[in-house]
Amino acid sequence: MSEYLNTEKAKERLAEIRNELPRITDPFRRFELIRQANEIAEQHGFDAVPYDFEADSGNTDEGRINALYAVVEELSYRYYVLDDPYVEDMEYDRLLHLLMDMEAEFPALARDDSPTKRVGGFRMNTFAPVEHTVQMGSLQDVFSHEEVREFTDRVTGDLAKEGEKPSFTVEPKIDGLSVSLEYENGVLVRGSTRGDGFTGEDVTANLRTIPGIPLTLPENIPLLEVRGEVYMGREVFAALNAELELTGGKLFKNPRNAAAGSLRQKDPRITRKRRLDIIIFNIQRIEGKDFATHRKTLAFLRDMGFNVVPDSPADSTDAIDSLIEEIGGSRGTYPYDIDGAVVKVNDLSQRTLLGSTAKVPKWAVAYKYPPEEKQTTLLRIEANVGRTGVITPVAVFEPIQLAGTTVSRAVLHNQDFIDERDIRIGDTILVRKAGEIIPEVLKSISHAENSVKFTLPAECPVCGSRTVRLADEAAVRCLNAECPAQQLRRLIHFASKDAMDIEGCGPAVAESLIDSGLVSDVADLYSLTAEKVTGVGKLREKGAANLVNAIEHSKGAGLDRVIYALGIQGIGSSLAKLLADRFRNMDALLSATESELIAIDGFGENLCSSVLSTLEEPHTRELIDKLKVAGVVMEQAAPANGSDLFAGKTFVLTGTLPTLKRSEASKLITDNGGKVSGSVSKKTDYVVAGEEAGSKLVKAQELGITIISEEELLRLIMHF
Repeated sequence: MSEYLNTEKAKERLAEIRNELPRITDPFRRFELIRQANEIAEQHGFDAVPYDFEADSGNTDEGRINALYAVVEELSYRYYVLDDPYVEDMEYDRLLHLLMDMEAEFPALARDDSPTKRVGGFRMNTFAPVEHTVQMGSLQDVFSHEEVREFTDRVTGDLAKEGEKPSFTVEPKIDGLSVSLEYENGVLVRGSTRGDGFTGEDVTANLRTIPGIPLTLPENIPLLEVRGEVYMGREVFAALNAELELTGGKLFKNPRNAAAGSLRQKDPRITRKRRLDIIIFNIQRIEGKDFATHRKTLAFLRDMGFNVVPDSPADSTDAIDSLIEEIGGSRGTYPYDIDGAVVKVNDLSQRTLLGSTAKVPKWAVAYKYPPEEKQTTLLRIEANVGRTGVITPVAVFEPIQLAGTTVSRAVLHNQDFIDERDIRIGDTILVRKAGEIIPEVLKSISHAENSVKFTLPAECPVCGSRTVRLADEAAVRCLNAECPAQQLRRLIHFASKDAMDIEGCGPAVAESLIDSGLVSDVADLYSLTAEKVTGVGKLREKGAANLVNAIEHSKGAGLDRVIYALGIQGIGSSLAKLLADRFRNMDALLSATESELIAIDGFGENLCSSVLSTLEEPHTRELIDKLKVAGVVMEQAAPANGSDLFAGKTFVLTGTLPTLKRSEASKLITDNGGKVSGSVSKKTDYVVAGEEAGSKLVKAQELGITIISEEELLRLIMHF
């Protein structure tokens, strides 16, 4: 929201949103705009804009519930499939529970495919499907001790009818990716993700790379299936994001999504490098053994060599409440992130008596912790220079414990952010972790007597060049292209995996190449020889040869990678591919007009301006010429297993297709050079509509966009 930190700009944007909303029919687009408006409103103290499916009395009950269906479905898809959550967990949980309430109020309007009936996510078609013999269910979430008491009272009452008295266990709820491990005769034979609870993905090869998973068991058990949570440790996550930040890669929002993305890699070697781990918390099925209680199953699993979830017994609601608070207060003692505490009935026969609903067991609940906020003292503000020259203020404060970890730094975004909140050095500030992961300064609580206002420096703190703030930008920049801070980050970004993918040219090697004087810009890489780089940093003869070979190999990376490697502000790897697919060669891109760029789906005025201004800069043109002379390929090849039939075309999928799953249809389109978007706009070329197509179909009709069926999509491809 940094571009709207100025009060006048914020008012203008709020007015634009309020005028635009009546014309928007797509529920998720409305949700995006209203959410944006409320972030601005909260920041500046303006009146909030109500969510229409909650407060707009003009909507019908059916319209409101269908709008909420669409929003929750899209949020679920982004979280579970794309590993890219759009809202924080608490907001998603709130919307999901609102949908549950509406379904209870209007049962005739409840749908069979409702997100509330889905166990937890989607199944992707990246790997072979696995049908789960035992459903991998989710748990009912609760958010207060009162709800926990309601659960224990219900369980106690139901079991009393059978002459039984319950006992419970309380465990930390690991925030990771749920998987199943299957063993036959003591040997791991298959591992799979939860997927939708009934069907998951076979990720055996990747799971085998996790050291915490035993490949064989000490006992020759005929059949054992266990369930666990794959996670990425906090330190590993911090190191991974630090590396991605240096290379200009997209940062993971939290360890859970980092773990999910790492486990779904096509190459198990990448999964191994991500240093994942696992905690086992349940036996799904077993042959040759019988257990009376859950705690005894965990003891058995420990004996089998599994890393098992820590559990504590509890015989009363008061004891459960105490354990929940104890777990919440000691989050920092766990090597993994937790987002709650799980309360379970211990006796397995009692679980059978209690049974389950279609989605959740009646013998367990998950207590979810609220976001944690704390006050601390702002010690100083540092100015860091990024790859594009942007100077970012970073708050350094007295260390505090938040969500189980010690934090002492948080990004302050820009000068407007600091000024709007009147944040001064010496202030008492309020800090929280966004999404339980990234520290953020919410506001200044009070000024100290000797507090000092902060202004970003007029000179670059690294090279001493004059800094500027360009018109219509919140950022202050160092424009010196030779600034050492920018040189290093540009080189690291250029060599990164999603850019030119020069293996062996990581941050340490890149720094050594610059310090040695061998590389002053990225084009200098292509003049290196093994003899020149031997002895640079820690490079020895073999490492030097491997590096030079990797540099030579990168010449054929393709136009999309070259575009991304140039480091154009706002252009990630996916947008770089759109540019490459549209223009096919660098000369055509260099001659592109604003109208040609803005016609590409996903490109607004700001992105077009960023691309054009960067490509017009003399040093960019000079760099591209150097890369051409070095032999770097500046053309885009058609997909190896497809065509460029749909190059430059944008598709939107809606409804249930007769034979293809959404992911299969998406792959057909992208394999033939097209792009699949989640929302309909004027830039959409085709809408592929199936049964029960909703608001996206209506909007396509309103805009006059070509609507085709699955059969017509396949005919287009087959006739090519």
